[in-house]
Amino acid sequence: MSYSKVQGKPYVLQSLTGLKPAEFEQLLESFEVAWQEYIEREYIKRPRARRYGGGRHAEVSSSADKLLFILVYFRVYPTQTVQGFLFGIGQTQAWEWIHKLSRILNQALGYEKQLPEREPARLEAVLRECPSLEFIIDGTERPMNRPKDPERQQDYYSGKKKRHTMTNNIISERGGKVVFLSDTYCGSVHDKAICDGEEYQFPPGSTLWQDRGFQGFAPPGVTIRQPKKKPRNQQLSDQDKHHNREISSERVEIEHQISGIKRCNIVAHKFRNRTGYYADDVMETACGLHNFRLTHRQLTHPQLKTA
Repeated sequence: MSYSKVQGKPYVLQSLTGLKPAEFEQLLESFEVAWQEYIEREYIKRPRARRYGGGRHAEVSSSADKLLFILVYFRVYPTQTVQGFLFGIGQTQAWEWIHKLSRILNQALGYEKQLPEREPARLEAVLRECPSLEFIIDGTERPMNRPKDPERQQDYYSGKKKRHTMTNNIISERGGKVVFLSDTYCGSVHDKAICDGEEYQFPPGSTLWQDRGFQGFAPPGVTIRQPKKKPRNQQLSDQDKHHNREISSERVEIEHQISGIKRCNIVAHKFRNRTGYYADDVMETACGLHNFRLTHRQLTHPQLKTA
């Protein structure tokens, strides 16, 4: 597979990568910059016995082919053997390219200013730049292979999902992009526990929409919009039920955001990779790809608000 074979087939390209042709071309510009910086840093400026460019040439040669390679892996998430077969290389080479190009793709999305903030200490400053000061928070879980170690099995087992998972908290601006992504935690860690541990702070005067999973989370100076919890051995009044439906109809936006992130099957299907840090990296990159698509499509379709 090569970019030249799918370049004139927009529906095929979008099915394989999640990007329209114009979006692919725009991201390619930043990807090429990130790739050249990688070559300078890792090869040209380092002492080498052989000049860079010597030896066998890679099957995935052009920048467009490299971007296609890693986007297909994120979007489709085939096994590394299948990924290698699609691009005419072996499984070992596919593994090397996947981890190398994942970093390049993440860096390119950073140049496009599409990556979410990761540092809780900077959260308030980042949110202050959002004009509406209205935010939605939610947690999302990703399935993973069952760990071999019994203690890790217990840590990663989610009682909610009844399987082994990893979890993140996501904060988005209403009508906007994903602005914050928490660290990746074991599936047994509760959404509110992540908030408490990372000590989120919001700008004074903000409005935060959240579900009952964040019960008790109330940063100072923030108006909380949350469905009312049914009292023990009692029923909600019709007014409370109507209030909850109104809040849920507003909060559905974050579900659309998470759905957009999980267009990348690498964060939707069971995570098979063994490298620990990679599980966190791919979630950040998937958020960046979602933000990139959303930004580009809002420019071409101004009436579009969310994914």
